[in-house]
Amino acid sequence: MSVTVSVCQSNYIPWKGYFDLIKSSDIFVVYDHVQYTKNDWRNRNLIKSNQGLKWLTIPVSQSRLGQKINETEISYGKWNIKHWKTLKSNYSRSPFFKEYSEYFEELYLSSGSNFISEINQKFLKSLLDLLEIKTKVILSSNFKNVSDKNENLLNILLELNATEYLSGPSAKDYIDEKLFTNNGINVKYIDYTNYQSYTQLHGKFEHGVSILDLIFNVGLKEINKYY
Repeated sequence: MSVTVSVCQSNYIPWKGYFDLIKSSDIFVVYDHVQYTKNDWRNRNLIKSNQGLKWLTIPVSQSRLGQKINETEISYGKWNIKHWKTLKSNYSRSPFFKEYSEYFEELYLSSGSNFISEINQKFLKSLLDLLEIKTKVILSSNFKNVSDKNENLLNILLELNATEYLSGPSAKDYIDEKLFTNNGINVKYIDYTNYQSYTQLHGKFEHGVSILDLIFNVGLKEINKYY
């Protein structure tokens, strides 16, 4: 039996490609035990605004260089209220905002964890439920981990009986494909280049924004055409 596994770091309200990776897999591993990287996607993402692209950022505390994603704490407790107000002000005129606003308002206002990884997990689960993606999601912290990046990935894949590792294209720079194929695991890279555009608010079309933009502008009935 073939088993496709993908692995990606914990991200806040990710773009549509993140969900494409998940729905193309049998198992998705949230890589939350690795080092937290500043000015990355762990605690922020982009939306469209009437001033152009805008970051929604959850403020966090980074006390040491080797701090892990799942150890990283949120430093401002009312970020969720601020983010929801920003989304309302920029997407209230979107065709499907009203239809899903109650769902997301409840999600934001009930997000009180002190850890960025837990917030990301909550948002990921809620978005997967809304998108009806049934892929099994597991945390990397549930596995025994080693320092070498490739060995660590391989150990997780072997424990999950993976026959295929589906990766984002940027990982081509560091993946030792021979290590995986020698252990019976085929490496495949997802292609993000052929996504269709859709009608967005606020000027020039942008693919690389949070999936919330796609949900509010397209709705769930047609959403699978675009990622």
